[in-house]
Amino acid sequence: MSENDYLLAWAVYGVAALGCLLVFFRMTGWIWRWLREPLRVLVAVLLLSPTIVDASRDLYAPAVAITALDLAFKVGTNVWKAVSDLALYGAIAFALYLLFALIRWPIERSLRQRRAEQPAPVEEDEPTLREVLEREAAETDTRIDRNGDRRLRIEPRL
Repeated sequence: MSENDYLLAWAVYGVAALGCLLVFFRMTGWIWRWLREPLRVLVAVLLLSPTIVDASRDLYAPAVAITALDLAFKVGTNVWKAVSDLALYGAIAFALYLLFALIRWPIERSLRQRRAEQPAPVEEDEPTLREVLEREAAETDTRIDRNGDRRLRIEPRL
């Protein structure tokens, strides 16, 4: 396998993994947020974590694929290395997610309190057609001046 084939295989796998991740994001959109986000982190770790296959040539492969193939066909001894890599990457990802959630939590709480303190803007009802027509008629009536008094003479409009 040449270097170009190796990079091409990783590129194809990366695009496929991102596609699977996008589908999983769409599938979990309806779930409660505090369950949805850890599930998404778990799937991202499973799809995007590599493990070393050949240390002498610096070849890597997806850890979940190595784990599945080694367990299904009982061909290699890389299963424990792949599982330990998955556990390590998972621990790092969940620690970062927990840090992110702990930072986000007080910010959201203060925003929620700020929104609750602000009174909702009172919207005036839209005028009915009758009110609009009466207002226009009052504005265009030339027999009454701006003070509301009757005029003595009516001036023609041009």
